[in-house]
Amino acid sequence: MALLSLMVTKRRLCALLISAVTLGGCEGGDAAPACDAEPVVMTTDDGVEFVRTPDSCFEGLPDWPYTPRYVELDGLRQAYVDEGPGTGPVVLLLHGQPSWSYLYRKMIPPLVEAGFRAIAMDHLGMGRSDKPTEIASYSYLGHADRLERFIEALGLRDITVFVQDWGSLIGLRVTGLHPEWFARIAVGDGALPVVPAGVTVYPPVENPDVVDDTLTSPFADIPAQQVPLYDGCDLLEEPEGGGFGAWMTYSMRAASFRPSEVLEALTWFDLTAAEESAYDAPFPSRIYMGGPRTFPSLVNELPGANAEAWEGLAAFDRPLITIWAANDPADLGRCDTQDDLVCGVTGAADQPHARLAEASHFLQDDQGAEIARRLIAWTRSDDSVAGNYEAMCGLPIAADGTGTLCSTDAECSALTAEHCLSPMGTGGFCTVEGCTAGGCSDIYVCCHDCNAAAADFLPFEGSACVPMMGTMQLTSLAGCTCD
Repeated sequence: MALLSLMVTKRRLCALLISAVTLGGCEGGDAAPACDAEPVVMTTDDGVEFVRTPDSCFEGLPDWPYTPRYVELDGLRQAYVDEGPGTGPVVLLLHGQPSWSYLYRKMIPPLVEAGFRAIAMDHLGMGRSDKPTEIASYSYLGHADRLERFIEALGLRDITVFVQDWGSLIGLRVTGLHPEWFARIAVGDGALPVVPAGVTVYPPVENPDVVDDTLTSPFADIPAQQVPLYDGCDLLEEPEGGGFGAWMTYSMRAASFRPSEVLEALTWFDLTAAEESAYDAPFPSRIYMGGPRTFPSLVNELPGANAEAWEGLAAFDRPLITIWAANDPADLGRCDTQDDLVCGVTGAADQPHARLAEASHFLQDDQGAEIARRLIAWTRSDDSVAGNYEAMCGLPIAADGTGTLCSTDAECSALTAEHCLSPMGTGGFCTVEGCTAGGCSDIYVCCHDCNAAAADFLPFEGSACVPMMGTMQLTSLAGCTCD
């Protein structure tokens, strides 16, 4: 019995040291496990099963010489790199899905050279962070809670944070709830959606753990070298691929899903084979893929989550800047998404907001050095880097009265646009309710045929004329058609 106990203890110790350079006396010899070694499934004290990507998977990654560091939270390691002077101003870099901190390899060197302490964290299930094997172990609020605890564990304050994609949904929630921790906020192609409680944003993925080898990639038709997708703020054509619901299903169940295909498709420049391999490095087999598989489905955990956080973010009176990609076909790349932050956050006024050419959704990969240059100048109040984007914060008034400011229907009663539409429940504009496709004036479009499950939270019945720049949440979160 004592011998059995010793063997179990030794195996447990080996599991805990699986990412060490050598395992000194553990079964399997002195060498670190190979990247394609049989995964070692470990269990936290709370019963969460997880795997840890072998260090050998990260050897020789191009432009990534950084030593990983770790904070343990609830028995699971949160990985990060921490470069630059320890006393320098903190820049916290938060990635999205399905990337990891490698996305910041072009931003870290210029930030460090300028004297900043650059910290790039891997979300749970991503990069070198531990990876729970059950999809139920991942949640939107869980990711946000771990970020809060990570910041507290490192004792970070006066933070300049750069957030993108799911890094923004997580990071902006934390900044809205803890604004006192942050000196500045920079957002690249991101948002903090506020969805009322009780809404099912998209139908949940059926049979999420059943692998489907018939699903085809929604990114297959996007060329390695992107072509222009926008004329100013107008998409030249709507992206194909079945929409966000199809992306949820593909990422959750497709046998062929790999992070590199998404990074390649949604960058302006063609990635090298070595760079694609680097984005795939954390995930040597499917058991490691719980994080990237589940992220899109977390959109269904947004209802009722962010109203308080948005209020805190909107009142943030220290500087907030938006640096957007000019060629991101996703909803987060649209001008109206950028405008929501520029027009809705106090500290965004009079900042040098920008849209960068030759950049797509993963703009840090396409234009990392330029983003870092802008951040450095911005934090130093250096006017040499000017913005090139001016948001549309007011609504033009159409001939039928659409766009007239209002707070009640009575204020619109003398207009053809006789309904007061209040998207956030406070303030609003007069609009035509019951419109048909193509039946709205000037820059307005008719949003109709919305998801029936969203009917209770929509600020109109059936259909209404809304500004083209304000359709993101109606199309992506309520399933409306706007034309």
